[in-house]
Amino acid sequence: MTDPNDLRLFLDEAWQRLCCGVADAQSPARYPSLATVSPTGAPQVRTVALRAANRLAGTVEVQTDTQSSKMAALHANPLVELHVWEPETRVQTRLSARAEILTGETTRARWEAVPAPSRLSYGTRPAPGTPIGHVYDYEKPPDPSRFAVIVCHLTAIDLVHLGDRHRRARYLSEDGWAGTWLAP
Repeated sequence: MTDPNDLRLFLDEAWQRLCCGVADAQSPARYPSLATVSPTGAPQVRTVALRAANRLAGTVEVQTDTQSSKMAALHANPLVELHVWEPETRVQTRLSARAEILTGETTRARWEAVPAPSRLSYGTRPAPGTPIGHVYDYEKPPDPSRFAVIVCHLTAIDLVHLGDRHRRARYLSEDGWAGTWLAP
């Protein structure tokens, strides 16, 4: 962190870390927590893999199985939040977004980019979350028809740096990501 007073730099560094999370499987930003609201109104949080971050578009992407509980939650309420904690930099990043679900032909190129071992995450039988009689009573055949991309259209970014002097800023898409300092 070069200049602790520079709102723009604080945001630039956050986007750099998100892009690093896409490219580097060892980065803490690679595996954010995704929070949704179930159809019954209960909060649900799970770890996902960050697959794309596009600052110009104001989006990040994760992927899921179409039969996962995330899908039912997103159909009921498309508002999500992603959370990244980076112990080395001591920065918490919260991304508020509206989720758009892509399936079928629109995801073909993304499916082709998924490494073969990771494709096993899309097609679990029975569907994810289904009760089973034994710990290994399931199969994981890759199934491109069960592959979904969740494009998160960011509406807000909240950054907290827990340094010697804490600092916090919130950036909103509606004002062009200008940023405002907040009490931490």
